[in-house]
Amino acid sequence: MNGAGVGWETMRSLASDQSVTRQKLPPGLAHRIARYARPYIGVIVPFLLLVAVAAVLGVVTPLLFKAIIDNGIVPGDIGVVVWLSVATAGVALLEAVLSLLQRWYSARLGEGFIYDLRSEVFDHVQRMPVAFFVRAQTGALVSRLNNDVIGAQRALTSTLSSVVSNVLSLVLVLGTMFVLSWKITLIALALLPLFLFPVRWVGRRLQRVTREQMVVDAEMSSLMTERFGVAGATLTKLYGRTDDESRTFSGKAARVRDLGVLSAMYSRVFFVALTLLAALATAVVYGLGGSLVVLGSFQLGTLVALASLLTRLYGPLTALSNVHVDIMTALVSFDRVFEVLDLPPMIEEKPDAVSLPRDSSRLEFDSVSFRYPSSEEISLASLESVAREDSTPAHEVLHDVSFTAEPGQMIALVGPSGAGKTTITSLAGRLYDVDSGSVRVGDHDVRDVRLASLYSTVGVVTQEPHMFHDTIRANLVYARPDADDAELFEALRTAQLEGLLAELPNGLDTIVGDRGYRLSGGEKQRLAIARLLLKAPPIVVLDEATAHLDSESEAAVQRALKTALTGRTSLVIAHRLSTIREADRILVISEGRIAEQGSHSELLEHGGLYAELHHTQFADQSHASLPEAPESPAPSADGVPVGGA
Repeated sequence: MNGAGVGWETMRSLASDQSVTRQKLPPGLAHRIARYARPYIGVIVPFLLLVAVAAVLGVVTPLLFKAIIDNGIVPGDIGVVVWLSVATAGVALLEAVLSLLQRWYSARLGEGFIYDLRSEVFDHVQRMPVAFFVRAQTGALVSRLNNDVIGAQRALTSTLSSVVSNVLSLVLVLGTMFVLSWKITLIALALLPLFLFPVRWVGRRLQRVTREQMVVDAEMSSLMTERFGVAGATLTKLYGRTDDESRTFSGKAARVRDLGVLSAMYSRVFFVALTLLAALATAVVYGLGGSLVVLGSFQLGTLVALASLLTRLYGPLTALSNVHVDIMTALVSFDRVFEVLDLPPMIEEKPDAVSLPRDSSRLEFDSVSFRYPSSEEISLASLESVAREDSTPAHEVLHDVSFTAEPGQMIALVGPSGAGKTTITSLAGRLYDVDSGSVRVGDHDVRDVRLASLYSTVGVVTQEPHMFHDTIRANLVYARPDADDAELFEALRTAQLEGLLAELPNGLDTIVGDRGYRLSGGEKQRLAIARLLLKAPPIVVLDEATAHLDSESEAAVQRALKTALTGRTSLVIAHRLSTIREADRILVISEGRIAEQGSHSELLEHGGLYAELHHTQFADQSHASLPEAPESPAPSADGVPVGGA
C-alpha cells in the first residue's frame, strides 16, 4: 500500500467514533458474518494473496536500490546497474498490475456483498407488518440499507485488506531495517511518540467534528426532504414562510460549511505532522548513516535502503494503532443490519398454508378481539427518531366482534371516531393478526391461507390512495402486470376516467406526480378504483373514498364505486348517508364492540346510538343531491396540474 493510501486509511480511522469500542456486541456475531462471507471465499483468498504480495514488493524495491548502489554504482559495474534498474522497473510494473487486480477483487467482493445484504434487508423489510412502518422512521430504514450496509461491507474490503497489508508491511519493513542496521532503526522509532501525540490530538477533535457533521447533514437532508415534497412546499407557500425556510436552511448549510473547513484543517494538521515526522526521521537517518558512510563503517546503498524503508514504516504503525476502532465500527454496522433482519415479521405464512379459491367471497369475523402490538414487538428504538415513551402495554381495541358478510352483501360500518372501524377493515385484509377469535374468508381462517391468494381475494381502497411518482399506466398495472392497453382503458372507462384520459397529452403515459398530486382528489380516487377493477377481487374493503371530496367529484366517484362494488362482497366505512341506505346491513361500532346492527330503517326505529349518530352526522345529507356535472377542466401540456384542485 502506498503512502497516500495509508494516509487516507489512517485519516478514516481518526474520524471514526471511538465510542463504538465501548458498545456491547451480541455473541456469535463473527460466526454470523462468516456465513455471509463464505460464498465469496473464492474472491477473498486471491484478494488477500495479492495484498500480501504487494506488501512484500514494498520491501523488495528498497533492497534493489541498495544492490544498485553497493554492487553496481560503487564498484563501477555498468551491467549490474542496468540489470538491477530493469528489475526495479519490472517490480514497479508488477506493483501496478497487482494494484489493478487487487482493486478488481476488492470491488467484486465489496459490491457483491453490498448487493446480497441490501437485497436481503429490503426483502425482509417489505414483509414487515403495517404496524412496523407506522412506527419506523423512513430515513432510519434507508440509512440501514445504505450507510450501515456499506459500513459492514468495509469489514470485508478496506478494513480486512488494511489490516493484512499493514501487518505484513510493518513486519517486513521492521525486520529488514533491523537486519540492515538495528541502531539506526531504534533511533528512527524513538521519534514515533513525537508523531503519535499530534495524531491523538487531531483524532479526538476530528471525531467530534465528524459526529457533528453527521448530525447537521442529517438535519439538512431532513429539512430538504420535507420542504421539497409537494405537501411541504405547499404549506410553506400558503403560510408565507419561504424567506424563513431559506434562512433556516442557510443556517444549517453554514454550519456544514464551517465544519467542513474545520475538518479540512484538522486533516491538514495530520498530514503536516506525518510529513514533518518523515522529514525529521529521514534527516536523522541521513545524518547518522551518512556520517557512518563517510567513516567507512556503513555502505551507501544500505543508507539509501533504510531511508526508503523508513517512508513505509510510520503509515502502517499509525493505521494499526486505530485498527480496533475500524473493526468495531464495521462490527457495529453489521449488528445494526442484523437488528433489522432479526425483527420477526409477525404476519407470516404458515408452511402448510393453502391457496384461497378465486371465488371466495364470504367474509366472517368470529369473536374477534384485538390490541395493537406494542413498539417493542414490532420495531426498534433506533428506527424511531425520538426515544419511545409509550412503554405501557397496548389496550384492547376490539372486543368479541362477530358478524358475517355473505357473498354480494354490503356491510356498512358506522360509529364515532376511534371506535374501531378502521381496525376491523385492517383485520379483513390481514394487515394485522387477531389476538383471539378468527377472521375467515370463505371457509378458511386468513392465518391458514397463502398471503398472495388472500391479497388477490381482498381488495382495498382507502380515503388517501397512494400513487407512485410514475405514469398512469405504471400505477394501474401494479394491480395486474399482464394487463394490456385494452383492459386498462376499460378499467378507466368503468371508473369514470375515460373523458379525462382522452384530454391528457400523453394518455396512459402521463406522469401523475409525487403521490398523485397532479391529479385532483376525485381523479386520484377513481384511478385507485380503476386499479381495483383490474385486480377484480371478490371482496372489497372500502374506507369510503368520498368523505373529503366536493360534490362534483363525489358524484363521479360514487358512480365508479357503484360499478366496482356490483356483485362483490363489500365492507365499507360509511361517511355518506347514500352509502348507508344502500347497505344490506349496518354495524354500529362503539368502543370496540358492535353496539347495534340492522338496516337503516330498523336502526332508526330502534332509537339507539345509530339514531343519535344519524341526527348528528348524517341528517344534513338527507336533503342533499349529487350533481351529475362533469369534473374539473382538462389539463394543459405545460406542466400545470392534470386535474382540478
